[in-house]
Amino acid sequence: MADTIEKNVTRGGQFLVKETKCEDIFTPEDFSEEQLMMRDSVKEFVDKELWAHKDRFEKKDYAYTESSMRKAGELGLLGVAVPEEYGGLGMGFVSTMLVCDYISGATGSFSTAFGAHTGIGTMPITLYGSEEQKKKYVPKLASGEWFGAYCLTEPGAGSDANSGKTKAVLSEDGKYYSITGQKMWISNAGFCSVFIVFARIGDDKNITGFIVENDPSNGISMNEEEHKLGIRASSTRQVFFNETKVPVENMLSERGNGFKIAMNALNVGRIKLAAACLDAQRRVTSGAVKYANERIQFNTSISSFGAIRSKLAEMATNAYAGESASYRAAKDIEDRIAAREAEGTSHQEAELKGVEEYAIECSILKVAVSEDVQSCSDEGIQIFGGMGFSEDTPMESAWRDARIARIYEGTNEINRMLSVGMLIKKAMKGHVDLLGPAMKVQEELMGIPSFDTPDFSELFSEEKGIIANLKKVFLMVAGSAVQKYGPELDAHQQLLMAASDILIEIYMAESTILRTEKLAKAQGEDKVQEQIAMAKLYLYKAVDIVNLRGKEGIASFAEGDEQRMMLMGLKRFTKYTNLPNVVALREKIAEKLVAENTYCF
Repeated sequence: MADTIEKNVTRGGQFLVKETKCEDIFTPEDFSEEQLMMRDSVKEFVDKELWAHKDRFEKKDYAYTESSMRKAGELGLLGVAVPEEYGGLGMGFVSTMLVCDYISGATGSFSTAFGAHTGIGTMPITLYGSEEQKKKYVPKLASGEWFGAYCLTEPGAGSDANSGKTKAVLSEDGKYYSITGQKMWISNAGFCSVFIVFARIGDDKNITGFIVENDPSNGISMNEEEHKLGIRASSTRQVFFNETKVPVENMLSERGNGFKIAMNALNVGRIKLAAACLDAQRRVTSGAVKYANERIQFNTSISSFGAIRSKLAEMATNAYAGESASYRAAKDIEDRIAAREAEGTSHQEAELKGVEEYAIECSILKVAVSEDVQSCSDEGIQIFGGMGFSEDTPMESAWRDARIARIYEGTNEINRMLSVGMLIKKAMKGHVDLLGPAMKVQEELMGIPSFDTPDFSELFSEEKGIIANLKKVFLMVAGSAVQKYGPELDAHQQLLMAASDILIEIYMAESTILRTEKLAKAQGEDKVQEQIAMAKLYLYKAVDIVNLRGKEGIASFAEGDEQRMMLMGLKRFTKYTNLPNVVALREKIAEKLVAENTYCF
């Protein structure tokens, strides 16, 4: 089994140098009957308990967030990723993504509580806890009897997570640690039962994780609820530990392993955050379509106006692309976990290594989908016009809730730099061969280009050729930058950001095209014309971004003949033989949306 998986699944980051066939990726059209039933039950819960009471979340009804979480626990939704032996449903990675996706679309307040509890609140114990710790805490967390929170961020330690000042001092009798320090932006703090707390022992280089029960009589106190732009009914407080006694057996994993725990929790959190932004886009797009169909101006519904139709088409296209890439990566992770388990690795280790393998894709998705949900909600407000700015419509709360997604789980700036940095490290370790393909691109730049016109009669043949060329742009820019700066590349953040945007667009556009190709083969091209239009539209915009960011990167480090040669290469690699009719593509997508009166893909 492991051998089969190894052959079919690319390693993390390998999408850049290895051609992926559409048959080898998982798409939302591949959900099993069980997964579809799970999706429908989650949607039913969300519509009944969350969407119908959206105003309560906007009025900072923290108690309603807590009671909704308890109901989710009763339905088993808090334990989807928890192994059955600890009271969970033990579902695969794709199913846990699916639940995270559909449970998160109604309100950011609940999705934050859900994500903080199931992800960073429960998962560190599931993946790093001892058998005793898992038996003691995980069943209560999976059922919703207890809630979890995660105490990493400090006033002076945000993105630099390992620089925290919170101290843990071992008692003279060696029975407990005394924790003292301040943590901020702690989601679920107001109603949690247990904290995952990160503190430093002595002068250790790295922080250490601890499981700390929330007992105010044990030196734990909190500030009032934070007043926030969005996610208003998500409990967010500062937490203070004043010589809080924690039994030595409550150390999570080993001493000094806290930074590793924190980083791996963030990898999972990043792809789950991408999933958590998907249904919000579907709901916002559906709301905008319905409003556009109902709103009459100049004696006609505004959904007939090209300016509005363009917005609707772009909103739907980005949502479709986000789905395509998120579930592609989720299944890759699930397959990697299965391969490791088949080799005899424990579930804990298999899941950790499976997610770690695709850390690059997790960062890519976090950035791309969090920015798309913000753009989607912004356009939603615009379509609603003045009403969109009013609290009487759901658009303004969707926009406010979306804003935090670019900050959560490492800012998008950090994640952009991480994605390229991790890829280069993988190349240096020999896990992804970037050097060979980069040298071939250099040779191609020096050679005479072919002037033959290829046969583009097959669906997406030109688009897949363009994707292959966009990969050459990344190899050209990143390869030359590594040659020039070597280990000092980290210091050139603007260059890393430009390279990252190229990497992001390649993964997102390729995922969208592969999903649509697979769909067309299964259903016939004539049945999926709108999806084909979305795939082509997304690629067209991706090419523009790659061109812009590639030019910026080249101009920042190359001069003279080298610069001229690379700019010529950029022009060659971002060229269409047959430029798509972008207006016609948008029209086709909008026509379907308007006719169906909802997001229908």
